[in-house]
Amino acid sequence: MDHLPGPAGYPLVGNVGIDTAHFHQQLEKWAHEYGPLYRMRLMDRRFIVSSRGKDIAQILHDRPDQWRRTQRLASVLEEAAACGVFSAEGDEWRRQRKLVMHALTPEVVNRFQPTLAAMTERLRQRWLAAAQAGQPQRLLRDLKAYALDVTIGMAMGQDQDMLDHEDKRLQQDIEFVFSQVARRVVAPIAYWRTVKLPVDRATDAAGARIRAAVDGFIADARARMAADPALHDQPGNLLEAMLVAADSPGSGISDEMVQANAINMVFAGEDTTANTLAWLLYLLANAPHAAARLAEEADGKPGLEQMPYLDACVHEAMRMKPVAPILAAEPVRDAALDGVQVPAGTVVFLLLRHAFEREVALADGAQFRPERWLDPAMKEKLDDPARKMVPFGGGPRFCPGRYLAMCEIRTVMSMLARSFTIHAVPDAPPVEEVFTFTMTPSALPLLLRARSLC
Repeated sequence: MDHLPGPAGYPLVGNVGIDTAHFHQQLEKWAHEYGPLYRMRLMDRRFIVSSRGKDIAQILHDRPDQWRRTQRLASVLEEAAACGVFSAEGDEWRRQRKLVMHALTPEVVNRFQPTLAAMTERLRQRWLAAAQAGQPQRLLRDLKAYALDVTIGMAMGQDQDMLDHEDKRLQQDIEFVFSQVARRVVAPIAYWRTVKLPVDRATDAAGARIRAAVDGFIADARARMAADPALHDQPGNLLEAMLVAADSPGSGISDEMVQANAINMVFAGEDTTANTLAWLLYLLANAPHAAARLAEEADGKPGLEQMPYLDACVHEAMRMKPVAPILAAEPVRDAALDGVQVPAGTVVFLLLRHAFEREVALADGAQFRPERWLDPAMKEKLDDPARKMVPFGGGPRFCPGRYLAMCEIRTVMSMLARSFTIHAVPDAPPVEEVFTFTMTPSALPLLLRARSLC
């Protein structure tokens, strides 16, 4: 590690002072300066930063036995909300992973489709009412509320209707905790464990409210199951399935584990899907030819079957604006990355977006051009199975909610393409990439106009 290049930093404190809101961009900038493998330091913590595809493939493949999520991330998540399958490791992860995967199969998601369609229609009606009144839509807020409604509906069998009830605090608490988790993960020292600032007390309070809300969902699920014993044999959602498993003798699944994974679902389902949709809208607004072609395809398709251009748009958005541009991991025991010794516990930041740019050189890579994903000659070079682009992770710990997320994205985008045109607000400030727990747009200055009014 000591022989790797990297930014010099300051005496004693190293490379402190990184703007956490643009943490990913600073790491990418240094990768351009120091190469695909470099080191950095924050106080007494040493880090490796890699954008080499072989390193990423090795680490993703060897989780969770050789590599794990960072201990800082796991502890911060547990402090802020709960520690479920997302941050569990080893045998504990295997037990929880099996439980969650069983409730997120394509068959289960497909049974949820009528509810998903109804929630998407509610979103369409909200946007249509604003368009007819000549009012701007609050797209970023609405997408996050919609994604949260879908997640809670799918996971817990409840329709909270966050979309039309902005006074519900759960969405605000989740967004706030997300931002504070990101801030704590990259903080040079864990000061909040000794001295709590007002923002830290607010984080604790928001986490407590999230846990209380999920406890209420669990109580409702137990009441439904008591009233309808058949749910013990055929649970209707993730929460009911976890409760059935927890109540089985010798399951090893505690009530705390059920609560933690329910909270994980709420967190994971809101931010990632909403931000992917937001970035896709932003890119389409600045590529009218692509938006027009997507509308043409949507008009000719009654459902979601065989919409290759929509899928190409999604892949291109994930290439340019991945919600997870970086991933952090650390070795459980001493490891090596192509001859570089990495002591156990050393955090390695993987620059997923920059690695793809290095592995797949595109002369027009700065342009949003979905057509590239339809070119058979390019597909093998670009596509996910080659593990050059990993928007949902990879290896044993790939995202269990991938199928649900893609169903949401395709359902919303096909609805939008049939019903609206997307327009950038003139003279709006530039949209920036902001790193919270995921990469989110700083704003979404767009207008949707009903196609019948255009």
